[in-house]
Amino acid sequence: MNQASTPAEPAIDPSRPVSPQLFERLRHRIVSCALEPGTRLSEVDIAALYRTSRQPVREAFIKLSEAGLIEIRPQRGSFVSRIDIGSVIAAQFVREAVEADIVRAACRRAENAMLSELEANLTAQQEAVDNPAPQTFMDLDEAFHRMIADIAGQGAGWGFLDMLRTQMDRVRHLTASQLPRQILIEQHRQIADAIKARDADRAEQKMRRHLRRVLDDIPVVAAAKPAFFTEEPQ
Repeated sequence: MNQASTPAEPAIDPSRPVSPQLFERLRHRIVSCALEPGTRLSEVDIAALYRTSRQPVREAFIKLSEAGLIEIRPQRGSFVSRIDIGSVIAAQFVREAVEADIVRAACRRAENAMLSELEANLTAQQEAVDNPAPQTFMDLDEAFHRMIADIAGQGAGWGFLDMLRTQMDRVRHLTASQLPRQILIEQHRQIADAIKARDADRAEQKMRRHLRRVLDDIPVVAAAKPAFFTEEPQ
């Protein structure tokens, strides 16, 4: 696959380090499948696209490689990594374990102002159900989980889940147009209601059920787009 074409990107902010900005932008494009698995990435083309030199692009490529999002092949080039099903399943397992504890802590620490913010997020999700752009819903979904981490006093630790979300979200973006949004919103509602009731056992149960949804999506999307994955679904 050749370097994917893309509409003009906003200019890099020269007042901030360039390499981290490139990393975040390319990471988003890979996770959202704007850059599909197997796509060849050119340092020259990326540097031209973002109006920068090749050095920060090279640094961003190294970070993307460490994150498992691109493969740097000597003498051949850099390519967007295919999705490893085993890695997605492992990421889901760890994320479920972490967020199960987070939601229990949220039940102990929830204050009315925090619950109001969580409710506002849910209302926004309800209003955005028919939005044809699934990214809006996925951003709200991430914000919902981040709010729960904040309520639990684990906002600073939320960044440690970045890699886990990255691997899972690559699958979710592939199924974004078919996202069962009403079901997901109802699951969020059940989690929020359990937190409001300070029912830690119920909140944990609902959170685990919600996060296991991606396991149902994996075999479906892998069968539909086998070239995007590194192995056959089990």
